[in-house]
Amino acid sequence: MSRESSENILFSCERLRAYADEQIVPDLTLLYLESGTLELQFAHSKYVANAGSIILIRKNELVKALKLPDESGQPCKSVNIFLTPEALKKYAAQNKIELKHRHAGGSLVDVSRSKFIRAYFQSLLPYFNQPEKLNPTLASLKTTEAIALLLGYDQRLEEMIFDLSEPFKIDLEKFINQNFIYNIPMSEFARLAGRSLSTFKRDFRNIFDNTPERWLKDRRLAEAKLLIEIGQRPVDIYYRVGFENFSHFSTAYKEKFGHNASGIIKA
Repeated sequence: MSRESSENILFSCERLRAYADEQIVPDLTLLYLESGTLELQFAHSKYVANAGSIILIRKNELVKALKLPDESGQPCKSVNIFLTPEALKKYAAQNKIELKHRHAGGSLVDVSRSKFIRAYFQSLLPYFNQPEKLNPTLASLKTTEAIALLLGYDQRLEEMIFDLSEPFKIDLEKFINQNFIYNIPMSEFARLAGRSLSTFKRDFRNIFDNTPERWLKDRRLAEAKLLIEIGQRPVDIYYRVGFENFSHFSTAYKEKFGHNASGIIKA
């Protein structure tokens, strides 16, 4: 795998089947898939991007991203533009844009039909193997260009693009049940739930009568057990339910249920 970046522009090339390291999208992200396949699993939906796909992913999204080479062996190769709050605030100020509503739409928008955004990414591809040539000044200009092209494609994207609000206090029970499979720091769970870490832990215990760490571990193991009982292999599901590595999963599973995960026979 290779990953090269210039400021907020990331060039990524994964030659093997692999999950992305990150499970949270902190900034609004515009992604172009040059080759391969990218499977994105959100809490409520799944999206499969193929070569040529261009998507805009909402900030603060939890997602499991599986990168796959295509049938001919071409790697999963992508260009990612992170539209940071700093860049968006600067653009909004210069263009007198004021956000009036919190964005309440979906996790992503497919903008593959825009020939102008496609041409924009084509202009970035020469930098793929020489990202150092994309200096900070150029990176800043390309970021501004990306914002302008998105707004030119669909003015309705303005609400999604310029939603600079922080996560607000939400229904913790619903949130954690929908997102337990994502292995992120507890501080990030707290932030996305609109709470300080101490308040998150206090509210969590009041709701579940357990610590977040213990509850998440038990919930992930219960989900793994269900998947294994319907015939899925432990090695294929441990990451999907929230464990970082198979060894940790196997040990935790045996401690919880008294037998190895691979010992279950499908009914």
